[in-house]
Amino acid sequence: MLVQETNKLFPIFLKLEQLSILIVGGGNVGLEKLTAVLNNSPLTKIKLVATSINESIKALAAEYPTIELFERPFESTDVDGADIVIIGINDKTKSAEISEVAKGKNKLVNVADTPDLCDFYLSSVVQKGNVKIAISTNGKSPTVAKRLKEVLNEAIPAEINNVADNLSIIRNNINGDFSEKVRQLNDLTRVLVSKQMTLEEQNKPGQKRWQKIVKYCLFAFFFMIIGHTILSYVPVQRLVDSIKTIPNYIDTKMFLMMLLCGFLAQMSDGSLGMGYGTISTTFLLAVGVNPAIVSSRVHAARVFSSGVSGYSHHRFGNINKKLFKALVIPGIVGAVLGATMAYFGQKYATYVRLPLSVYTIYLGYYILRKAFSKPSYEAKVKRAGWLAAVGGFMDAFAGGGWGTLVTSTLMSKRRSPRYVIGSVCLAEFFVVFMSSVVFFILLESLPLWDIAGLIIGGLIAAPIAARLVGKLPIKTMFILVGTLVILTSCNTLWKAIMNLIA
Repeated sequence: MLVQETNKLFPIFLKLEQLSILIVGGGNVGLEKLTAVLNNSPLTKIKLVATSINESIKALAAEYPTIELFERPFESTDVDGADIVIIGINDKTKSAEISEVAKGKNKLVNVADTPDLCDFYLSSVVQKGNVKIAISTNGKSPTVAKRLKEVLNEAIPAEINNVADNLSIIRNNINGDFSEKVRQLNDLTRVLVSKQMTLEEQNKPGQKRWQKIVKYCLFAFFFMIIGHTILSYVPVQRLVDSIKTIPNYIDTKMFLMMLLCGFLAQMSDGSLGMGYGTISTTFLLAVGVNPAIVSSRVHAARVFSSGVSGYSHHRFGNINKKLFKALVIPGIVGAVLGATMAYFGQKYATYVRLPLSVYTIYLGYYILRKAFSKPSYEAKVKRAGWLAAVGGFMDAFAGGGWGTLVTSTLMSKRRSPRYVIGSVCLAEFFVVFMSSVVFFILLESLPLWDIAGLIIGGLIAAPIAARLVGKLPIKTMFILVGTLVILTSCNTLWKAIMNLIA
């Protein structure tokens, strides 16, 4: 009978910071092994020996006082005092000799790319706070382990660490014997594997604070507009007569056109993370709206659509909290400055759109190229705060660009489209809200009936778009985003050039 081969390795988690490690090898493999140890146990005592040590290892060792470097050939006495030996050199014969010396002194040995000489393997690790998952393919394919790590890292929300912390508190407060505690914890955690409930829904009410903040801000801004409209158009002493005249202020044809524009713009922004400002601004200019007030109208409408969109993305688990926090405050600062400058110097917005359009056209091409290239997840976004500040400024000052600039840049670095779009959309609400408040204060009035169609159309589209973003394949997302960025940026560039010529 043919017996299927299985993984017979016994998984354990070592307290490396209580042990000593010897690493032999100072090249890229040695750097990879050293980094793996430090990422999991940064205070581990490490001795690294190699005939040549590259600069990256030296720079890393300068940050960790527990690392000792010896730039010389390996000596048998190097093994003394080490609990574990990791060999990462490009010489199989020499690796075998060092392994034999280490095993002769009863040390556990790992030899890079040589499973037969290994007593243990270094696994790919997924970590969410205190929760850690190690993946092994029994030495068959490190690539498969890395891909599984990427999948699990995206699939498991960061909130799982909060769940573990909460359950630890609950466990310490449960009374009864061991079997009773196990039974109660089983009852509490059974819901986590139910198809009808997500981890986010199991968190404490305080962990949903961003959803509540969005709702409170929406209500506050809504009543600001309603109150302003009532005081502006409906004198208190003639309230009944004024209510009867409200329909006279509504242009039904314009309202329906705005409704369609708001729906299409929010479908683009909610599902692709960009395009609302660009599409709405282009449409308003096309129907003859004064450029000086386009940005204020678009932002007033976006407060509601972006609020619903951000709330929906949070509800569907599309938010990367670390990325969101890196974007929101700088984005708000940029938006406030942009809205202020837009009020005092709107005529210069055309000049700002020229370099922005050229940059986003290149990003569109870059994203399209990424869609057809082999996946690479190594690139990281640096200085995301500055990116958000510039995006918020451009968005408020030039009438659009938050999604196009911020989302395009993040996705061009091959970040997960689902979490990029969700995080950017949630941050967008706070950015747009603050710029709208500035416009509300600086302008004498906001044309409520002109933006009502944009608001309602966006509210209808927002939850649909948030649901759609988790369903589209990644390659399709990149193609759609890249194409949209190029088309809308070319249109913006053309409009800006024509305005300058005129």
